[in-house]
Amino acid sequence: MMSKPFKRLLITGAAGRLGRVLRAEMQACAEVLRLTDIADMGNAAPHEELVRCDLANIADVLPLAEGVDAIIHAGGVPLENTFDLILKGNIVGTYNVYEAARQHGVKRVIYTSSNHAIGFYDRTETIDASVPHRPDSLYGVSKCFAEDLGRYYWDKFGIESVNIRIGSSFEEPLDRRMLATWLSFADFARIVERALHAPRVGHMIVYGMSDNRETLWDNHLASSLGYVPKDSADEYREKVMANTPRLDPNEPAARYHGGNFAGAGHFEDAQ
Repeated sequence: MMSKPFKRLLITGAAGRLGRVLRAEMQACAEVLRLTDIADMGNAAPHEELVRCDLANIADVLPLAEGVDAIIHAGGVPLENTFDLILKGNIVGTYNVYEAARQHGVKRVIYTSSNHAIGFYDRTETIDASVPHRPDSLYGVSKCFAEDLGRYYWDKFGIESVNIRIGSSFEEPLDRRMLATWLSFADFARIVERALHAPRVGHMIVYGMSDNRETLWDNHLASSLGYVPKDSADEYREKVMANTPRLDPNEPAARYHGGNFAGAGHFEDAQ
């Protein structure tokens, strides 16, 4: 039997929507998957180690990186929320993951960032990964922090990062915006696999999107990763156009890259 390229991978957020995709797809990459989440993850398969953990608690996070070859960090608060929850889950939690990597000599972190780090760019603009951050939410602010934290850990400690700015990763595109932003589950697994296997990545930002005819993002700055998407939202175009209304293009939810995140008010304001 051919040996797997990694002995042990750590995946945070393993009970989440994308964490479950990683749990299924990354088993081909490693002899052991160490999986962690604050939520229940069910029963462990023979190749799995399950550790229930709050990422905001550094004493619990530090041991997770022991004996790990690389970390796929998909944990944290997955949507807009109160600043307190975003702070603990996404900002403190991500710091703890990077610090665990540093203390245990883990040299690569794959981070599930988000298009909401640049959500206030106008849809008339096709942007690459070199543009300044323009977060559309506190959630987006936390993704900006994590990207910059990864750069700090690369510059000072030599820990490589691939920051995947995920567009909209669902089983299929759910609305008209997703015709430009959709990332299939299979393409998500492909881009993570390439991020793990590329020989050198430094600190890289790549947009997580499938091969959609419409696009808001230009991935040329991450071409060395070798990611080639195989799916396309265009297969669902007719269905999406028939089932979802056309928004006023001047409304913030339609005008900006971040969609509804850009159009929403401050989360903590009275509804």
